[in-house]
Amino acid sequence: MNSKRKYFLIALGVVLLDQSSKLVVKLNMDLHQEIRLLGDFFKIHFIENPGAAFGVTIANLFSLVGGEMSEWTGKMILSIFSILAVCAIAVVLYRMANHKSALPLFIALILGGALGNIIDRTFYGIWFESINAYEGGLLHGRVVDMFYFDLWKGFVPHWVPLLGGKPMALWPIFNIADAAITIGIVVILLFQGRFFKKHDEKITSSTSDPKPTIQPSPIEPPTESPSSETDSNSGSER
Repeated sequence: MNSKRKYFLIALGVVLLDQSSKLVVKLNMDLHQEIRLLGDFFKIHFIENPGAAFGVTIANLFSLVGGEMSEWTGKMILSIFSILAVCAIAVVLYRMANHKSALPLFIALILGGALGNIIDRTFYGIWFESINAYEGGLLHGRVVDMFYFDLWKGFVPHWVPLLGGKPMALWPIFNIADAAITIGIVVILLFQGRFFKKHDEKITSSTSDPKPTIQPSPIEPPTESPSSETDSNSGSER
């Protein structure tokens, strides 16, 4: 199979798994409903994220510098930026697909995860507008999260920007897309030296060991046969 096609199929697989799990939760659970799978340790807890990581929105960030921005505008900016980021990751994957390491695999995970969350932000505001009245229109959907490891939770100190004074779990509620993105980024950061070293070593070995060429054998001058030499001597004697 073509390497480029293989990695884009992996990204597509992440999208399908992610969207399948989100649709099951969204269509069968109420917001903030939870199902305990391993007691209090691991639950399916349905929430929706209106912003980026940890629920931070563009409007929140803009307010830090003294500006004002409506949530509607901030959501639009975040969605457009996310779409552009996914396009950039797809270009990177296309160009790195022949890399002589596992690097393209983890880029494919990041692409699939980013695309999975983009679908929520871009289309859920249309698909589920009749179900959730707070969602409205293209590029204004919310990302569905559901996996919750309840390791610890408490209040964030008030001096923490944007998040201060809010209850927060030590391990945030996430989805399959978030997991794929996190795994891809962490592995690339941890093993980037090994990935590129392995790639460079394979390129060097392929260029330093060229295929042997067949050298033509030297042409030797013809030698006279003994019989002809004898005939010439006998002729001279006569």
